[in-house]
Amino acid sequence: MRADAQSNRDQILAAAQVVFRELGVDVPMKAIADRAGVGVGTLYRRFPDRESLISAAGYEYLSGLAESAETARREEGAAWPALCRFLRECAGLRLGAMASALEPNLHDELRGDPNLTAVRARVADLVARMTAQAQAEGDLRADVTAEDVAHLMTLQVYAHPKGQTYAEAIARTMEIVLDGLRAR
Repeated sequence: MRADAQSNRDQILAAAQVVFRELGVDVPMKAIADRAGVGVGTLYRRFPDRESLISAAGYEYLSGLAESAETARREEGAAWPALCRFLRECAGLRLGAMASALEPNLHDELRGDPNLTAVRARVADLVARMTAQAQAEGDLRADVTAEDVAHLMTLQVYAHPKGQTYAEAIARTMEIVLDGLRAR
């Protein structure tokens, strides 16, 4: 793919992730093209239909999650700080908003999308390994499962517009959540 075509594709996928998270997946394709700074024709040349765009955006999103988990694990040195960092990043990315934007039928379709199977498994494996290692190191409660951690990845935090900023609300909420997960 030419560099400009790849750039357009990347811009469209980044815009789609934001727009889907903010407005849901039924948003007009023009809104995504406008956010990406490309024409609707360019969007449709890269993604012939909504499903292909949703699938590609899902792949990019899950790949980003896997990279975040791998980076946290590599840079933090121990599983507990890596898991904490990863969960904070998930909250900051508003992963829960993306998950709730996918109505149940579409969510089931995405779970069956063969293009997403490997990357979803990669994220699940990373979460399972961080969870098990944090427990083995004595930092994470023994009764917390990787599935519990996966649920926390989609935690949604509401920040009242006249109160805390979103970043402050995430920081406080995650402090409470992580304290509850910590082994005593």
